[in-house]
This record gives sequence, C-alpha cells and structure tokens, in this order.
Amino acid sequence: MDTQLKMIDDLAGLAGILPLLLLPLEFWRLHKAKALGKRTWLEVLANLSPIIPVIATTGMVTAFVVWLFSSASNFAIAQLPINIWTILAAIILADFMYYWDHRLGHRVRLLWAVSHSVHHSSPLYNQTTALRISFVDGFISPWYYLPIVLLGFNPFLVAAAFGVVLAYQQWIHTETIGKLGWFDLIFNSPSNHRVHHATQEQYLDKNYGGIFMIWDHLFGTYEPEGDPVSYGLVHQIDSVNPVMVHCAEAIRFVKKFVTLTTWKQRLTYMFKAPDVVV
Repeated sequence: MDTQLKMIDDLAGLAGILPLLLLPLEFWRLHKAKALGKRTWLEVLANLSPIIPVIATTGMVTAFVVWLFSSASNFAIAQLPINIWTILAAIILADFMYYWDHRLGHRVRLLWAVSHSVHHSSPLYNQTTALRISFVDGFISPWYYLPIVLLGFNPFLVAAAFGVVLAYQQWIHTETIGKLGWFDLIFNSPSNHRVHHATQEQYLDKNYGGIFMIWDHLFGTYEPEGDPVSYGLVHQIDSVNPVMVHCAEAIRFVKKFVTLTTWKQRLTYMFKAPDVVV
C-alpha cells in the first residue's frame, strides 16, 4: 500500500515540474510585449501573498482532514484494497466531486465570498495565479470527498487522489500554451481554464472540471475559448494589498449582509448565486 500511495504522490509531484518551465517562458513573453512593469510585479506578489496563511494553517488543515476522513471511514459500506483499479477510480471520483465542489464555490455566494473569489481576483493569468488560493478552502473542500470514503476507498487514497486533481491544475494557468485541439474537448487545459477565469458574460461560470471536461459536457457548463479573455472579477478589487486580496469579497459580502432586514433576505443572499439581486 505504501508503494502505491507513493506512486500517486510521485504523480502529483510530476505535475509540479511543468510550471517550473512555464513561468520563465511567461515572464519572457511579458517582457517581449513590454508588459512586465511595476504593476505586473506587484500583481505577481499579490498572487503569492495568500501562500502565507495557507502555510500557516497547513498543520490544522492536515489534522482536520485526517480526523474527518478517518471518522467517515468507520461508516464505510466496504473496505476496498489499494490497487491500480481503485487508484484510477479514486482519481475519477475525486475529479467528479471536485466539479461540484468547484461549481458550488461559484454559485453559492457565501462560499464565493469567503473562499473561491480569492483565486479569481487577479487580472493576471499565469503560474502564480494558481497559488492565489484561500486557506479557508482547506476546511471546506474536504467535505465534498466524504462520499468516496463512505464507498470504502482508503482515506489516504482519497486524500492523495484529491491532491492529484489539484496538482494537475497548476500547469493550466498559462497563456503561453494555446488551444490543443481534441485534448481541449476531453481534458482541462490552458484554453479551457482561461475561459473559466474570464469576466465576459459568455464565459462566466463555465469549465469547472479539474482534470476532465466530461462533467462540463454532461452538465451543460462547457464553453470553448473564442473571444480574447479578460481576467479577474466582474467587480475588480483593484488592489494588490494582501489583506484586500484575501478579504475584498468577504468585506463586500458583510457590508451588504448587515443592510438586510429579514432572515429570508439574509438566507437568500447567503446561499443564492453571486449574481442574484436581493
């Protein structure tokens, strides 16, 4: 079992090599376009700033995930072995659950405000954008993967499979790689994920898949890249302040929430999509 789990960890590690090659190419491309000015460097630093609270809470998140998955495994309907077939199944199932994790992160205003909006708030799109994540994700996302544990998959395998899904997505945060033909139809790719980060109306809330695009095709959320993409939020935060990077949408949420006068309005505001007017 240790060997097989190490194989998954190595797979995730390999996914981290490509970004090391892409980032210098992206900076070179920006330099050639004379777009590597002070504001760009400040945005890069803003993208990296959320790493500090993520690292600071790593121990708590790890302990939380171990407790949650271990507790859930006590209620599993089976105890499946770890082999090549359960590894593949776990990755596919983790990707399916990631689709819903990701989609709800966009379509539930509370989740969007306190967590996922952080990742989308950069007007840049490169390898550093992938690192612009909220530490809050570590306490929200694991809940979505409990069904896989309850089916009988080893908790450590589920955690490792989720890690593969996340690690895969690092390299797709790039403008250096264009469209990839048939690959774009089946797998998440730079082209598909550029659409996901776009602010144009035709691109909003599209391409939620982690590794596979099959879920987006099945549930009607796939959109190919057409018009040139503009990145960030519909209402841009216009700040590189690390506090605002992490808290801008949460502050906007609280300011509106305190003006609501009934619990019906408050619940609607919390759990409806960010574009629903209350």
